[in-house]
Amino acid sequence: MKQQVTICWFRRDLRLTDNAALYYALKNHKNVLPIFIFDTNILDKLSDKKDARVQFIYDTITNIQQQLKATKSSLHVLYTTPQKAFNELLHTYQIDAVYTNHDYEKYGIERDAAINNLLKQHNIPFHTYKDQVIFEKDEVVKDEGKPYTVFTPYSKKWKATLTSYQFKPYPNEKYFSNFLKINPIDVPTLHDMGFEKSTINYPPTEVADTLIKHYQIQRDFPAVAGTSHLGIHLRFGTISIRQLAAHAQSLSETFLNELIWRDFYHMITWHFPYINEGKAFKPAYDKIQWSNNMNDFEKWCAGQTGYPIVDAGMRELNSTGFMHNRVRMITASFLCKHLLIDWRLGEAYFASKLLDFDFAANNGGWQWAAGSGCDAAPYFRIFNPYLQTKKFDADLKYIRKWVPEFEGFNYVPPIVEHTFARDRCLATYKAALGNT
Repeated sequence: MKQQVTICWFRRDLRLTDNAALYYALKNHKNVLPIFIFDTNILDKLSDKKDARVQFIYDTITNIQQQLKATKSSLHVLYTTPQKAFNELLHTYQIDAVYTNHDYEKYGIERDAAINNLLKQHNIPFHTYKDQVIFEKDEVVKDEGKPYTVFTPYSKKWKATLTSYQFKPYPNEKYFSNFLKINPIDVPTLHDMGFEKSTINYPPTEVADTLIKHYQIQRDFPAVAGTSHLGIHLRFGTISIRQLAAHAQSLSETFLNELIWRDFYHMITWHFPYINEGKAFKPAYDKIQWSNNMNDFEKWCAGQTGYPIVDAGMRELNSTGFMHNRVRMITASFLCKHLLIDWRLGEAYFASKLLDFDFAANNGGWQWAAGSGCDAAPYFRIFNPYLQTKKFDADLKYIRKWVPEFEGFNYVPPIVEHTFARDRCLATYKAALGNT
């Protein structure tokens, strides 16, 4: 006879504490079986078999398995497609219900719809909850019900809508006794899945209060340890957005605003799904005639453009899976406007390298840099890499760390001359946009 279970499906919420779906599963059911699927629909697209994000997920899953052992339970980890995984689970268990947290991206929405349809065929309810943002979908909109497309009024409404309820953590621990009592189930190894151990280090899940307090004055200087590096933990849910936002609120409005940007971009992704299809938020910008010189693109990827601040950023990304946010703006602007290369190519490269890759934020940032996004600067505002260096890395500490040869004869010459590139960009954009 099949074991009767309720399933909690982990995705972007890799923690046992303050987890919405897990809370409701444990509160409402006994014999809760947590599962995680190493989704081959995603993993098979990763060309780097030492992808640090896979390593991070694997290490986190292993840690959760150890925590569950203390409750005499286990995580059931599968390496396959979600459809095949649930067919296998339906064959193995008698499933009362499935609980999981919302996903706002195209693939996640389609995947969840398919699993919901499969479960419906077996009369199994599929419950989903908000967990990775403070406000979602239509929770913060204009008075007439339309979505905001500019951040500042959105953030004001966000703060006006906020109550202590949104920051209240879910007391999952009260119900840990409701996990299914089961012997530990083996977790597939990295080797089993065709991956190898990564050597990239991950940032800790906690940051000092002093960093958050000084965030406003330090965050723009890449040589200073002034940013939290928490992006990967927010991306995979190894920390709670509720607890982080509540803590930030008491220390730094600037830091809290960065978390509100996350909500804003997820809201944009939800309300304007065509951006999931690679389209510009502002459709007119799809008319731009990009040069898309692949030789130039490869030099940009490798950090060999002859612009030290750009090269430093790209080398930091390639080496660590991280790039300072100020430098992300500089490198993105350089690709789109100095090299006239389609922002989608840069977006995809960042997606392949960033530990904290998140579609909503990555797409939002790239469209901002290209001028095609919501709340983007006018297209005629073009970052001057030399002025950005003078303003944010005046003593060249960041550049010297990543481009030590930049003052020597062996440093590559500039890939393009700044004034020429600026004029070419303005002419190209103007030709496509007219008076837009």
